[in-house]
Amino acid sequence: MGLLLLFNGLFMLIATVVSGVYDDGVTLDIALASITTMFIGVTSMYFTRSHKKEVQRKEGYIIVTFGWIVMSLSGMLPYLFSGAIESVTNAFFETISGYTTTGATILNDIEVLPEGILLWRSLTHWIGGMGIIVLAIAILPLLGIGGMQLFAAEAPGPSADKLHPRITDTAKRLWYIYVGYTLAETLLLKLAGMSFFDAINHSLATLSTGGFSTKNASLAFWNDQPLIQYIIIFFMFLAGTNFVLSYFAFKGKVQRVLRDEEFKYYAIFIALFTVIVALVVYFKANVPISEYHPMVNGAAESSFRHALFQIMAVITTTGFVTADFSSWTPFLTVFFFGLFFLGGSAGSTAGGIKVMRHLLIIKNGLLEFKRTLHLNAVIPVRYNNKTVREHIVYNIIAFFVLYMLLFILGAMVLGFLGLDFESAVGGAASSLGNVGPALGSLGPLSNFYDLPMLGKWWCSFLMLLGRLELFTVLILLTPYFWKDI
Repeated sequence: MGLLLLFNGLFMLIATVVSGVYDDGVTLDIALASITTMFIGVTSMYFTRSHKKEVQRKEGYIIVTFGWIVMSLSGMLPYLFSGAIESVTNAFFETISGYTTTGATILNDIEVLPEGILLWRSLTHWIGGMGIIVLAIAILPLLGIGGMQLFAAEAPGPSADKLHPRITDTAKRLWYIYVGYTLAETLLLKLAGMSFFDAINHSLATLSTGGFSTKNASLAFWNDQPLIQYIIIFFMFLAGTNFVLSYFAFKGKVQRVLRDEEFKYYAIFIALFTVIVALVVYFKANVPISEYHPMVNGAAESSFRHALFQIMAVITTTGFVTADFSSWTPFLTVFFFGLFFLGGSAGSTAGGIKVMRHLLIIKNGLLEFKRTLHLNAVIPVRYNNKTVREHIVYNIIAFFVLYMLLFILGAMVLGFLGLDFESAVGGAASSLGNVGPALGSLGPLSNFYDLPMLGKWWCSFLMLLGRLELFTVLILLTPYFWKDI
């Protein structure tokens, strides 16, 4: 915990420097938040220096869950100290929405915020994107602490696919890719016409699949510059892909990427859904037409781009907005609501249920027909031409059932707090899936500011559950977790 707080404070120093460069008036406030966070972190490390440094599975779950909570509590200090967000509830909601890469916001006017606060807001995304625990794994061995248990609890998706026998080397390789993509997108966005400040903020938000923007209109601010939106579409695609595949691609193992079953279906889903939405938008809805270049001018290109952008933003749970997809047609409102539950690839920074889980559930369901006809046959589920062990299939089915139950419970609680049906189901699905924009009063052109105080805390809990893949958090609420077996 102390190490995580130390990291958090160091990232706040980056925001402090940017605040000083822009002379935005909150430099001392962010610096104080940084010093406070680092002081608590170093003090915690000092007083626990002689404790047994051994992380087992149970400790891994505790560290991950409470690590995210502690990071969120310290991460809201820049907002509170600077006065950018005055309420503790709102500050915590904004912070945990950042770390969980949800992108839901309570801010009504983003563009009046100081540059230092805007950067810190984006950094919470970036820190949370690959996982603050994975970041710490590269350092933990220096303290004599093993990291595999933490990686298993934190790594997004049903499996933690290691690139290297040593977990620290795995974490480092993932972060090299993560940082490299961020720098590449920043450069391309700058060349495409964004200011450097906007470019770095949107890169931090894209690669983390977060969705915080520096503009009130999100990416709709650049609707007259298609190139900017296409660049972000490309990097959203990469962020929603398993980062292990990026590593293989850089190693020249392109065939391994193309043969990956999840990657193929991930790409197919995006292409198919984009065609469906683009056709409906073109013939049934009105979208802003690009005036950026005469060669791309017209309703057809604009319909395709907005369809592709919003499909990517929802499937990868990035949550950027170029248009209000909930106002296009009733069919598309239901369509996008269904996409809230899809998610990106396992091993990506995206939220949601994940494509891999959907594939294995569908495969297992289809095989039940065969098993019904051939009662004595052993018919295993296969993935990437390998047999999937039964306990993994059971785990995925349990995850899916639990996910849907939590979604229903989440919607019921929001309904009890006064939200209408559309807003309640949209808010629950969006929070649990870490999507960001929801439906109804919480739709793409609105925010979560008017949500009741208890509703904000409830959605914060759902965000944490979704980001840490349910079991990591919920297992702490079971009595047998705390008993020695």
